[in-house]
Amino acid sequence: MLKEYKTIREVVGPLMLVEHVEGVKYDELVRIRQENGEERVGKVLEINEDKALVQLFNSSQGLKISTAKASFLGHGIQLKLAPNILGRVFDGMGRPIDGGMEIIPEKTMDINGAPLNPVARDYPSEFIQTGISAIDGLNTLVRGQKLPIFSGSGLPHAKLAAQIARQARVRGTSDDFAVVFAAIGITFEEANFFIEDFKKSGSIERSVLFMNLANDPAIERIATPRMAITCAEYLAYELGMHVLVILTDITNYAEALREVSAARKEVPGRRGYPGYMYTDLASLYERAGRIVGKNGSITQIPILTMPEDDKTHPIPDLTGYITEGQIILSRELYMKGILPPIDVLPSLSRLKDKGIGVGKTREDHSQTMNQLFSAYARGKEAKELSVILGEAALSDMDKLYAKFADAFEKEYVSQGNETNRDIEETLNIGWKLLSILPKSELKRISLEFIDKYFPKDGE
Repeated sequence: MLKEYKTIREVVGPLMLVEHVEGVKYDELVRIRQENGEERVGKVLEINEDKALVQLFNSSQGLKISTAKASFLGHGIQLKLAPNILGRVFDGMGRPIDGGMEIIPEKTMDINGAPLNPVARDYPSEFIQTGISAIDGLNTLVRGQKLPIFSGSGLPHAKLAAQIARQARVRGTSDDFAVVFAAIGITFEEANFFIEDFKKSGSIERSVLFMNLANDPAIERIATPRMAITCAEYLAYELGMHVLVILTDITNYAEALREVSAARKEVPGRRGYPGYMYTDLASLYERAGRIVGKNGSITQIPILTMPEDDKTHPIPDLTGYITEGQIILSRELYMKGILPPIDVLPSLSRLKDKGIGVGKTREDHSQTMNQLFSAYARGKEAKELSVILGEAALSDMDKLYAKFADAFEKEYVSQGNETNRDIEETLNIGWKLLSILPKSELKRISLEFIDKYFPKDGE
C-alpha cells in the first residue's frame, strides 16, 4: 500500500511542493489524487531534506491542494516492452495512439537507462546503407555510430529523416533490422506525414514510432527520446536486432530542458540553456553503440534545427562534441533545388574509414571518396573566382573543375526523396563524374583502380 501525503504546500505553474516526505528518489513518479477521483501524474525534480519538488505532466489548473493527496510510486517512468511492439505508434509517454491494444509486457524498463560501459563497447565497423549518395559515398554511416543531421528552419530534414528510415539497411547480414523513430515537439501535420509515410512504404512493419506533439507538456518532451532509446535497447540487446534510432527535433528537446530549468529558477548557462545541457545530451547520445558478445546494435541519427543556421549555437555545438561527426544541410543548395541539400564539404563522419572498403562496400571507395572531395572543393573555388573576376580569368582546367562541381551537385548530391541508390550505383556515378576531368588530374586514385573503373568511351 502506497503512503499518501496530504502535505502539498504550494503549486506554481507546473511545479508542486510536497513536504514531510520519506524515502523519495530523484525522477520518481508521483500520482496526485483529488477528492473527486481525478488523477494527475508528475515526477520528482528535486529533493531537499524532507521536501520534494514535483513537476506535473499536465497543467495544474483546477488542482485543489487543500484536499489533494500525493503518492510516490517508487520508480521512474517505465516503458512496457514485448516483441509485438514493432509496427506500433505511441505518444511521447509510451501510450498507444494507433488504435491498437495496450502492450502486454514481457519486460518493463525504466527509461532513464545508463550509458554503455566503455570497456563493454565493441568498435563500430559495419557499413549501413541509407540509399543516399551524399551520405553513403562521402560521409558513411557505420553500425553503432552517432551521426547527427544539422538542419535549419524550413529545410527538408523531415523528408530526409523519413527517407533514411525507409531505405536504411545493414548490408551483408541476415540479422533483423529495425527503426525506432521519435518525433519531439512537432506539429500534428508533421506527425501525420511521418505516420502516413511509414505506412505507405510498408516500413511501419519494422518500426516503432513515438510522437510528441508541440502542444504536449515540456516534461513529456524530455521523456520522449528516452522512451525511444529504451525501446531500441530492448530490440537490440534482448532480441538481437540492428536498430537505427532517429530523433527529430533535438532543438525542441533542448528548449523543453530550458523551460523546466527556468521553472526551477536554476542559474542559466549559455543563451539561457541549463549548464548541465552537455551532460544531459550525452546521457541520450552515449546510449548508442555495440556491446562485445551481443549481436544487436544501436545507431543514432539525431536531427536538430540550428537556430538562425548558426553552427556555434549551444545545441549543435555541444552535439558536435559528443557525436562522431555531422551531416549539414545547406540553405544555398536547397534554394538551387537540390534535394537532399547535403553540403558535403563541412559534413563529416569520423568513422567513415572503418565502414568502407573490400568486403564492406567496394575496394575503390576510399580513394574515389577522397578524389571527389578534392575535385568538388577545387570546383567550388573556381566558381567563386569566376564570380569575382569573371569567367575569362579561369584557366581551361579551372573551367573543367567548375563544370564538375555543377554536375556533382546535380547528379551525385541531388537525387530527390524517393530514389534509393545502392553503394555500387553511388560509386559508379562518382566515376562517371570524375571522367569529366582528365586522368592526369586523378592524383588520389591508384592507376590500378583508374584502369578498372574509369568509364570507357561511350559508357
